[in-house]
Amino acid sequence: MRVLITGGGGFLGQKLARALGQSGRLRGQNITALTLADVVAPAGLDLPFPVTGVACNVAQPGGVQSLMAQPFDVIFHLAAIVSGQAEADFDLGLQVNLFGTLHILQAARAAGNCPVVVYASSIAAHGGEEPEVIVDGVELNPQTSYGTQKVMGELLLNDMSRRGMVDGRGLRLPTVSIRPGKPNAAASSFMSSIFRDTMQGQTSNCPVAKDYPIYHTAPRTVIANLIHAANLDGAVFGTNRCINLPGRSDTVAEMIAAMTLVAGPEPARRITWNPDPTIQAIVKGWRGHVRPEKAQRLGFATDASFADTVRWFLADDIAKAS
Repeated sequence: MRVLITGGGGFLGQKLARALGQSGRLRGQNITALTLADVVAPAGLDLPFPVTGVACNVAQPGGVQSLMAQPFDVIFHLAAIVSGQAEADFDLGLQVNLFGTLHILQAARAAGNCPVVVYASSIAAHGGEEPEVIVDGVELNPQTSYGTQKVMGELLLNDMSRRGMVDGRGLRLPTVSIRPGKPNAAASSFMSSIFRDTMQGQTSNCPVAKDYPIYHTAPRTVIANLIHAANLDGAVFGTNRCINLPGRSDTVAEMIAAMTLVAGPEPARRITWNPDPTIQAIVKGWRGHVRPEKAQRLGFATDASFADTVRWFLADDIAKAS
């Protein structure tokens, strides 16, 4: 069982690699090799199977073809330009989020073994004229370039799965919070930093009001769901291989209250409240309430509370964050 993770140097890619190392198996087989691909070659990990870090820009078709010259059995496609950056630089978003996904899918098709492809899409696929509470099967109406590019990737994944070229599963990830490390260019970055940074003694600004609802999931949960998607038989997804992942809907105030319950009152006092119209224009086009009934029927995990997320961050990531 040969496995590829694009975006393998990112925090989700690294956590996914370590989780695969703990089990050593995928789809009922032993993992024999893992390749981590990113713009800068990820460092090797000490896992019970060989791990190779490769420098690869998915926007460059030649590099992708070289990366995938030998067929992979399972591909986790996590590489992407994040929401705020894709909105600020339309062409870069196209090159990485759309054409990069096309390059990965075309190389997987050319391998001829119909590999399992787990594609990280986004809840940003929803918005606009959709209902306030998203249900399965609703017409997608993204209101950002990032969301639009992710939807185009979903359509490619569906069509190539229908044709037997790949065995795809597209997962619309809720906002992943609490992300470790430093803030990034994602419009949703504050949804982690107001918790991560303040629990580490730093200030952090919240650019939206306390009653803004966030559809979110914890890193532990999303990693479990990525692996679960790979292990499922593709046929159980039906004709639409792309689903809304389970998440929690909580307001900013409710999430802060949960953090206070676990970490005490000091972190919340380090939050500043300066509105940012640019971020507000992006995130207010997203949906904060989703009923992911199909994903729940298929056994995908749901977070019980944001307090658990805070506890997991303190256990898993606070010592690693900077």
